[in-house]
Amino acid sequence: MIVGLAPAAHGANRTGRVFTGDRSGDWLFAALHRAGLANQPTSEHAGDGLRLRRAWVTAAVKCAPPANRPEPAERDACAPYLDTELATLSPRAVVCLGAFGYDAAARAYALRPRPRFGHGVEAVVPDGPTLVCSYHPSQQNTFTGRLTEPMLDAVLARAVAVADVC
Repeated sequence: MIVGLAPAAHGANRTGRVFTGDRSGDWLFAALHRAGLANQPTSEHAGDGLRLRRAWVTAAVKCAPPANRPEPAERDACAPYLDTELATLSPRAVVCLGAFGYDAAARAYALRPRPRFGHGVEAVVPDGPTLVCSYHPSQQNTFTGRLTEPMLDAVLARAVAVADVC
């Protein structure tokens, strides 16, 4: 499972699929394809033929927040939806995109103690999945080189390895 922040107003809200229609999604779906988790490297809209294998992409907040910056209150209001997804899918690994995605997943699992967020940080939930952290594939991170394709590929490869061991 991959947990991001929230749908982008001009991305997922327009296209009908989370992480679709914006540059963050371009990065994410290309990486999912390279990892063997998607049948194609692009995601244009909900009916474009994209199929994920052994993966589910979601967001901690379910509606586009003002200025694309969700507040903790929005995260908390949407928490039951993420809780349902996690309980239904029982993932072995959860890739947390950004500190906000990590915080939402860690809260959902009541993870204590919680390691500090950082790219590549892992947190094992007792009797649950391993949370694998990545910087969010936002333009702010990808344009500056804070997140590179090899870095994102490594996180996805680690999540696949964790899921395969369980």
